[in-house]
Amino acid sequence: MDFKPLVTLLAIVNPLAIVPFFIHYTEGFSRQQRRSTIVTASFAAFVVIASSALLGTRILEFFSISLASFQVGGGMLLLTSALNMLNAHPAEAKSSSNELQDGVEKAAMGASIAVVPLTIPLLTGPATISTVVIYAERARHFLDLALLVGYGVVIGLATALCFALANPIARVLGKTGINVMTRLMGLILAALAVEVMADGLHKLFPILGR
Repeated sequence: MDFKPLVTLLAIVNPLAIVPFFIHYTEGFSRQQRRSTIVTASFAAFVVIASSALLGTRILEFFSISLASFQVGGGMLLLTSALNMLNAHPAEAKSSSNELQDGVEKAAMGASIAVVPLTIPLLTGPATISTVVIYAERARHFLDLALLVGYGVVIGLATALCFALANPIARVLGKTGINVMTRLMGLILAALAVEVMADGLHKLFPILGR
């Protein structure tokens, strides 16, 4: 059983790093509202990962994009996310604070903040989707795809656990502890990103393997 996809996804999603955002966006919520937000965000994260695993390769085929090209592009995106994390920013948090605030305002007009911006783009964004599609393309059997979808369940549960324990986690780790955890996951993600890019470049340019 290959746990590398799970480790990669945990490094990218990194729900611990999103805990401060969760606390900020749910400030003033009742217990029931916060519980509903946790359930919605966790389920939405699972849906994004499962959809990418089951439909991602078909989208590549529709646009006539080779896996090797997608690996190089996805690897670059992962590396960018890793660099953000090494600077103690969440992997998927590529928007400015003003843009995130706009997202919250839009969410207030219709969609739940559990989906925007907590799930997309903070928890699951382009880097997460790229990673899942790459691993889905490598799947040889239906069991491999089912396992990838199962990893989505694990990510959803990890997200729910971190958000449910948001206040105790913030008190125990503090801002410094969360920053250290984010940088550590960023270092792991950077190594995985280089590996993905190297595999894609080797397929595009076989001469590099000589």
